[in-house]
Amino acid sequence: MIGILVVAHANLGQTLIDTVEFILGGEQEFMMAVSIDIQQNPENLRKKIKQGIAKVRTDNGVIILTDMFGGTPSNLSYSFLEEGTVEVISGVNLPILLKAVTARKKMNMEKLTGALVDHGKKSISLASGILKGTGRN
Repeated sequence: MIGILVVAHANLGQTLIDTVEFILGGEQEFMMAVSIDIQQNPENLRKKIKQGIAKVRTDNGVIILTDMFGGTPSNLSYSFLEEGTVEVISGVNLPILLKAVTARKKMNMEKLTGALVDHGKKSISLASGILKGTGRN
């Protein structure tokens, strides 16, 4: 099983985790959130991320899911990147997190990270385009 750390602004990460656990009907192991307050000292925030990685780390690695490319949570998380062991995906949403939780026992790091990026892109749709029969966008 791959550990999951959601690093996001304010309480977004914990809210996403709470929603996943509500949908799946129970607490998920090796998953937690780190809330980022951009008013805090960056070194203290790095320590929080490092501690979070240690708590969710398994022999199969950790995926850090951040809320937005270029934001403080992502920028801080990139310093922990260890290809194949600790990977970072920016742009977390509920479909990505659900997929990560349900597939992390079945896939290795490389396959799972690729599947999550693809799934995240496919999970975005424009309702009017679907209704018109022109697809997702």
